[in-house]
Amino acid sequence: MPAVLDADGARLWGALTRAAFAARRTEMDALNVFPVPDGDTGTNLYLTMDTALEDVKVAHAAQGIIGTASLVDEARNLSRALLLSARGNSGVIVSQIVAGLSAVVIEEGLTEVDGPALARAITRGAQLARASVAHPQEGTILTVADAAAAGATEAAAEGGDAAEVAASALSDAEAALVRTPEQLPALARAGVVDAGGAGCVLMIEALHRVLTGSWAEGSAPLHHASEDLLPKTSWHIEGGAGDPPGEEAGRARDPFAPTPTSAVGPAFEVMFLLDHCDDERVATLRDTLDGLGDSLLVVGGPDLWNVHVHVDDVGAAVEAGIAAGRPHRVKVTHFATQVAAKETQQVAVVACAAGPGMATILEEAGATVVLSSPGARASAGQLLEAIHETGAGSVIVLPNDKDTLMAAEVACRAATEEGIVTAIVPARTAVQGLAALAVVDLGKGLRENAISMTSAAVATRHGAVSVASREVLTWAGHVTPGDVLGIVSGDVALIGDDLATVAHQVLDRLLSGGGELVTLVSGADADDALVDAVADRLAKEHAEVEVVRLDGGQQVYPLLVGVE
Repeated sequence: MPAVLDADGARLWGALTRAAFAARRTEMDALNVFPVPDGDTGTNLYLTMDTALEDVKVAHAAQGIIGTASLVDEARNLSRALLLSARGNSGVIVSQIVAGLSAVVIEEGLTEVDGPALARAITRGAQLARASVAHPQEGTILTVADAAAAGATEAAAEGGDAAEVAASALSDAEAALVRTPEQLPALARAGVVDAGGAGCVLMIEALHRVLTGSWAEGSAPLHHASEDLLPKTSWHIEGGAGDPPGEEAGRARDPFAPTPTSAVGPAFEVMFLLDHCDDERVATLRDTLDGLGDSLLVVGGPDLWNVHVHVDDVGAAVEAGIAAGRPHRVKVTHFATQVAAKETQQVAVVACAAGPGMATILEEAGATVVLSSPGARASAGQLLEAIHETGAGSVIVLPNDKDTLMAAEVACRAATEEGIVTAIVPARTAVQGLAALAVVDLGKGLRENAISMTSAAVATRHGAVSVASREVLTWAGHVTPGDVLGIVSGDVALIGDDLATVAHQVLDRLLSGGGELVTLVSGADADDALVDAVADRLAKEHAEVEVVRLDGGQQVYPLLVGVE
């Protein structure tokens, strides 16, 4: 009998994927390119799946589902749970892959998934994941997901059952993963493959094991050239206990950094459905709209497309749609007008904190704080809960970390659907978040605050010092474990052997363009002597600069610095 995936198989696939992420999380964390010990792609994926599976049980109980749930119920509840439990950019992308898989099951009302349906589902997942990123980068999880979809489609066209489709998807995904260093120079320099892509391969391998009945066996090694990509490790369904280390690493270039959602930028949101068009005209439409504004999404096909974009020129956006096909259900929202309806309500701020000291500082500044640190990033659900806790009709979110931006976007979209007006200020580090909070005027409206906060955040030059945990080649040179790293604007710019010396060099870089205020945020592992040395030198060499010292208590970075 040809293999198919039913509700029991779907539940087993979720458990196996969680077990695979639990067993391999440390290895996936180690694949992150950045040499600072905050890499946690594997940890994020494990926590995302682990939380989601527990939330599915709660959702089933709330819906009165006793015993075995249908495949549609499993798909619907898992898709939503993953979206809200997503941690880090990799967790958000995986949630979109699963959302695409689930959409096919839900829309077609399937009780079991055969080969052709599985190919459609994997393809939808890859499409939805790519559509969630404004400017996709090849050599990432998106590339691996696309390859899996191509392999699945080919096997289905040849009459393969679900197991054969999964096998072909897995084979092509593995091959694509091996090629990721050829597409991203940062991966090639470090001699690793993409960590998110490795997670995608594990998901597909878990699916293949369910369909072939080989799930009780140890996992097969994935190969990079002649060496094991990830060392062979047994999966245990009850695995995942313990406190996982690490957090999603900052890559030399973050391929998943989204276009920030904030009140700064184009004045109008334009949405419409589009039909009577082909792929070529849709591609032209996408390019045209990308040039007109931001927050662009063109999803769907082949007969109907859903278009979303933020622009200043509404007429040009609609005309582009007319040139591509037949736009209908056109909806235009003027952000200022939308916000004005809520301006009489309180404006609140939700901010992420990487340490206890920073949490106290942010709370004293009036923010609702969500802890988010390496190995324990805030999930979209936690951010949404914090938005609700404010009780405000208008909420500004400060991620204070580039790897939490996508989770913040998910939370804000969910809040918007509930009638709460939100904006994300794209603060990518704690010092930018502090600068943004310093200009908040809660007596003013969301749009005015978001504009001033974003201006303050992006005007703050930022840096840090840390100690390398792995050997890697960076733009600044070869890094070995124990080297002191000077980080400027998110990139390794300096390599040395003394924290104070490197901190001085980082500040020299940041102050080369001038500055009036320097903020020094000490970490959990910093001693007073380090901050004293940096402050004393600033007093001697830059007497005109005001220095503020704060105890942030963050891990990984003994010192964070900001220049305004």
